[in-house]
Amino acid sequence: MKLNETEKATLRALFTQNGLTKDDIFVHRNFTIIKRAGIEKIQAKNQIRVEFDIVRCDPEFVVMKAHASKEDANGGDYTIETFGSATPQNCMSKHLVEMAEKRALSRAILKVTNMYEHGVFGEDEDVHRD
Repeated sequence: MKLNETEKATLRALFTQNGLTKDDIFVHRNFTIIKRAGIEKIQAKNQIRVEFDIVRCDPEFVVMKAHASKEDANGGDYTIETFGSATPQNCMSKHLVEMAEKRALSRAILKVTNMYEHGVFGEDEDVHRD
C-alpha cells in the first residue's frame, strides 16, 4: 500500500498532534506500526480512559474486551469497544492474558483516535500483511 502525499501529510499530522517521534513508530511497506511507548503517549495526550473485561480465559485461548472513551468535540463521550486475543499459535509469549490485554489496549487507542483508518496498527498485534 503506497501512500499518496495527502495520506502521508495526514499521518504526519496525527503523529505530531500526539507527540510521537520516529522512535515510536515502525514503517513497513504495507502499514505503519506504533510501538508500545507511542500507544501510551497517544492515550495520555488524548486522555483516553480504557476498561477491560475478560471474555474468555483458558490456558490456550484468552480474549479481552476493551472499552475506550474520550471526550468528543461537543464535550460528550466518544466510546468504542474492541477485542484482543492471544493463543500459543499467535503469541510467542507464555503470558497470554497480558498479551491479550496489550492487544486490546492498542486496538482501543488506535480505534478511538481513528488511526486505524489510516493503516496504523499496534506493535502487539498479529499483523500479517504483505
